[in-house]
Amino acid sequence: MAVTSSSDVAILALGVVLAAAYLFRDSIFSSSTPKAVPVAPSKLANGHGNPRDFVAKMKEGKKRLIIFYGSQTGTAEEYAIRIAKEAKTKFGLTSLVCDPEEYDFENLDQVPEDCCIFFVVATYGEGEPTDNAVQLMQNLTDSSFEFSNGEHKLEGLKYVVFSLGNKTYEHYNEIGRQVDAELTKMGAVRIGERGEGDDDKSMEEDYLEWKDGMWAAFAEAMGVEEGQGGDTPDFAVTELESHPPEKVYLGELSARALTKTKGIHDAKNPYASPVKAARELFQLGGDRNCVHVELDIEGSGITYQHGDHVGVWPLNPDVEVDRLLCALGLYDKKDTVINVDSLDPALAKVPFPVPSSYICVLRHYIDISAVAGRQILGALAKFAPSPTAEAFMRNLTSNKEEYAAVVGNGCFKLGEVLQLAAGNDINARPTPQNTTAWAIPFDIVISSIPRLQPRYYSISSSPKLNPTSVHVTAVVLKYQSVANKLVNPRWVYGVGTNFLLNVKHASNGETAPLIANAAGQEPANVSVPVYAIEGPRGSHKVEEVYKIPVHIRRSTFRLPTNPRSPVIMVGPGTGVAPFRGFVQERVALARRTVEKNGPEALADWGQISLFYGCRKSTEDFLYKDEWSQYASELQGKFTMHCAFSRESPYKPDGSKIYVQDLIWDDRKNIADAILVGKGYVYICGDAKSMSKAVEEVLAKVLGEAKGGSDADGAAEIKLMKERSRLMLDVWS
Repeated sequence: MAVTSSSDVAILALGVVLAAAYLFRDSIFSSSTPKAVPVAPSKLANGHGNPRDFVAKMKEGKKRLIIFYGSQTGTAEEYAIRIAKEAKTKFGLTSLVCDPEEYDFENLDQVPEDCCIFFVVATYGEGEPTDNAVQLMQNLTDSSFEFSNGEHKLEGLKYVVFSLGNKTYEHYNEIGRQVDAELTKMGAVRIGERGEGDDDKSMEEDYLEWKDGMWAAFAEAMGVEEGQGGDTPDFAVTELESHPPEKVYLGELSARALTKTKGIHDAKNPYASPVKAARELFQLGGDRNCVHVELDIEGSGITYQHGDHVGVWPLNPDVEVDRLLCALGLYDKKDTVINVDSLDPALAKVPFPVPSSYICVLRHYIDISAVAGRQILGALAKFAPSPTAEAFMRNLTSNKEEYAAVVGNGCFKLGEVLQLAAGNDINARPTPQNTTAWAIPFDIVISSIPRLQPRYYSISSSPKLNPTSVHVTAVVLKYQSVANKLVNPRWVYGVGTNFLLNVKHASNGETAPLIANAAGQEPANVSVPVYAIEGPRGSHKVEEVYKIPVHIRRSTFRLPTNPRSPVIMVGPGTGVAPFRGFVQERVALARRTVEKNGPEALADWGQISLFYGCRKSTEDFLYKDEWSQYASELQGKFTMHCAFSRESPYKPDGSKIYVQDLIWDDRKNIADAILVGKGYVYICGDAKSMSKAVEEVLAKVLGEAKGGSDADGAAEIKLMKERSRLMLDVWS
């Protein structure tokens, strides 16, 4: 009898298994997932199921308008929503309000003929689109980009443009103008004039002046008549008799904050950062404040780079919260829990987490501290408690000059305007007894007042020296209003910086000093605004440590990677903040370089020059004691040039010396650093006057060095900007 080897048995068994597998292959290898079914071309073309197809969404929702917003801080989005609401109220037309980052634009040419596209776009930085509009602008400006028609054409597409900018910047409303030009070039048809809002003066007034003419042209082009809409509410506010307290938002900015669960910290989920240190940077006893705050980010997962910005989420001050509660007749029910539902989610999303309470909505979530807009006053006039109050409101709404003189110059917030209209004393601490109640539905308040936004500050530290903390340097905003026929001059306080000042006082156990009122009356009897800095449920105070909700916003404001490149930094006042971070960055690199290569390792480094200015060396010289230490560690590679505008020496004619004067004095070294050393220039601070003056003197310096004119220098400046060798971080 033959003996069968083990290998033969194995081969035979494998053959049986494979044969069986082949015979029963359909049963064995069938997946639980159904087989893919080819989609009919018509279904693909219509875009069903594609969340990035805005044309399909328009058709499915029977929307005749789509409004794209390019927004960096939320303002353009607010105006986009306002336009949508007005279209609904005036003409009964519903809109799709969209973030362009969430959609594709290949089928922009498929927008139906009876529809219209609005572009509400802000210009950011040096004439750049906002982050969420980058792809949109690339598609519009790239002539090789093809729409579904196979061409870069949009024949007959109806569109409207409202652009947001600031005239103190060189590239005023550049993106809105580009959108308009590119669409016109592709054969699209603009309805009405292009709107341009100037944030340096009054975005609100520019919008109001533009919109009436635009809507008239819109009605004619779209074949619609005004009066077909209705004054319908955006939200339904419901008071809840019982709700689990732990599920009520009392100022928490995200669901993770409410439930205390871990997650990534960003603009949608800010981190409550413990304050490691807080101190005054100006000379004590002066009438101004500048706070230095160190925020602890250890263990948070947050990282940052030099030149980034930190977003600080403030509160509204207690007095304004109480004022509006009283004016709305809600003071006695301020803690009542409410839910808010959107009656048209495509048009108006609930702008804050719910359920919440009346007081928490006013304190944490909507911007009641902003100057009251003229349009909102008109919407509230019909709820006036008396004919006199109604007439007061309607006069402000219809009379632009009166509004500017009273509300604009007086810097009146909504609560204050309601008190003034009703004849109440706005200087008294508001109470239900001294404040007339208006019967304004709370849903209108939510619809009319934008969300309270974070305030951004240039980070004044480097992660190379401060890996677990973010430093903030902020001058506390306090200024006098212009006198008008109703109220004498008074102090006006910035929300974000006075919130930081409150935290600084509390962190150090300090008592806020009283100040004289703006009219100069003595003795000092005016207190700075007080904020509920302990946070929701006291979560922003642990023992004696306070916390501030923050997130990081990335920036391209960066040092060159090669330390051999010369660097010129111009930052008077708090414009020096990012440059403290820049210098710290170079100090950290110097330490590593010297440790690795010896004491002569910095010999071939480029010169780092900082042009700084303030009033007096003894009053407001920021980080005065630090700069010499940095200079020592950088072994002569760091030089600081200081202009003290209220301290001698002055110019021969007695006028003040500013940073631009120091640049001119050092023009030979600056021209050499830029033209020969291919150096980099950074400007941070005031955009309205300082930044322009610095660019003008730089153009003069470079024009002279090249043997040409100021125009030649300006051309060099333009080239440097294009090559990111001249960068700005400025504000107005």
